[in-house]
Amino acid sequence: IQLKEHEHILLFDMHHIVSDGVSIGILVEEFNRLYEGKDLSPLRIQYKDYASWQQSQAHNQQMIKQEAYWLNVFDGELPVLDLPTDYVRPSVRSFAGDRIEFVVDHARSMGLKRLAAQTGSTLYMVLLAAYTALLHKYTGQ
Repeated sequence: IQLKEHEHILLFDMHHIVSDGVSIGILVEEFNRLYEGKDLSPLRIQYKDYASWQQSQAHNQQMIKQEAYWLNVFDGELPVLDLPTDYVRPSVRSFAGDRIEFVVDHARSMGLKRLAAQTGSTLYMVLLAAYTALLHKYTGQ
């Protein structure tokens, strides 16, 4: 959007299903390089290479093995997470939820980001691991 002769705003909208924090970081880094007049390194592979690999016999065999594995893992009744609650679980399952908002202080926020950087993961991955550990602590499952 051009605001003035030499002043613009770039707006970018992307659905979360086609990107993640790592992808967005790469996109922003490459955009900054282009903005600074620098060249981007040529890509080692193109999307057509990925598409060709995805259609290959080796990939199809791997997918069949993975599908069989996950069908076996989730065979039968799925376990219910037995969270201790202050009320009896209703007989009719509901997917109604709630939300709790809170603020993480700056020092803790920076610590979480540092942990993500040290482990080569995203902040989302760190928070998901913490949430999973919390659920295990509450349930033993």
